Amino acid sequence: MAARRALHFVFKVGNRFQTARFYRDILGMKVEGRNGCAGNLSWRVSDLRPRTPVHLLSFSRPYDGRWSKTMVGFGPEDDHFVVELTYNYGIGDYKLGNDFMGITLASSQAVSNARKLQWPLSEVAEGIFETEAPGGYKFYLQNHNLPQSDPVLKVTLTVSDLQKSLNYWSNLLGMKIYEKDEEKQRALLGYADNQCKLELQGIKGAVDHAAAFGRIAFSCPQKELPGLEDLMKRENQKILTPLVSLDTPGKATVQVVILADPDGHEICFVGDEAFRELSKMDPEGSKLLDD
Repeated sequence: MAARRALHFVFKVGNRFQTARFYRDILGMKVEGRNGCAGNLSWRVSDLRPRTPVHLLSFSRPYDGRWSKTMVGFGPEDDHFVVELTYNYGIGDYKLGNDFMGITLASSQAVSNARKLQWPLSEVAEGIFETEAPGGYKFYLQNHNLPQSDPVLKVTLTVSDLQKSLNYWSNLLGMKIYEKDEEKQRALLGYADNQCKLELQGIKGAVDHAAAFGRIAFSCPQKELPGLEDLMKRENQKILTPLVSLDTPGKATVQVVILADPDGHEICFVGDEAFRELSKMDPEGSKLLDD
């Protein structure tokens, strides 16, 4: 599955000023693009409503449809794992569940920035610092830099049954298992050595997504999407949004399917070829966010 790529993780955010400060000034990420949208793709919500399955709007549906997104990362989504920040107008905060444990990145500069700007840091292991983005989302900063181009190393999600989840993510979604620790109930998976990894951490009890639940996104060759959807149907797995084509006038038509794993983690797969055309960096993105 080397042709598949980890793309981004979606957060709902309430305080846009502090959120922008954290990702730009503390982590050192850049604004890749900004728009009104649905389902990670750059369409106006008002244009989508008549023809798009409702689950594509699940991040905005309870909030009267007035929302926007900002993509931030250390580089373009073609070869970096980025973060999608979804803002629903009028919503200041979201209740956190136990589903998301954190994003780990290697950046001594981020550690230095946090110290300089007096952003709270807590050393949880030698050279590893825990901090929080506005809204309570945890980040783990390794106090060194890596030779690889993308500092984002992994996203950690909780699961209630590690073996069941490994069957889903590895056997059904085709991820390679890089590490597995039965005693600590954790596993590290990914599609390629140089990509951001997915870490699954087993917990006792159920996974609670609460109101702040996020979504992880991947791409694959467009021709694989129908087969992926058929596989999930045969395996009686949950499909939140059946395969749909989304048109952008004058641009590529992107195909999307949104799945849910055994614990309800939302997973978006998009056709890689068209997505690359639509995910170009917007040089005006940072200015638009400030405005």
